[in-house]
Amino acid sequence: MAKGYWMVRVTVHNAQDYPAYLAAARPAFEKFGAKFLVRGGANECMEGNARERNVVVEFADLPTAHACYQSPEYQQAKAIRQRTAETDFTIVEGV
Repeated sequence: MAKGYWMVRVTVHNAQDYPAYLAAARPAFEKFGAKFLVRGGANECMEGNARERNVVVEFADLPTAHACYQSPEYQQAKAIRQRTAETDFTIVEGV
């Protein structure tokens, strides 16, 4: 079965409060076996519009990626993220 991925591009507007999002999201990541492949780091936008942070999270499959996003644990964290950052968030099936 193909893996599921979160592809997330983030511009943090409130760096002081953003760590609260990461802490709140941790239980969902642990529950659904999230594996971070990309988390921040240097990047260079070759085309289109850039954001300061890029994150790629791998899940066992697409349904697990969706379940993590829709979980009560992540929805609580998402509310914090939406107050502290602007985000482009895509869930995609991989190989």
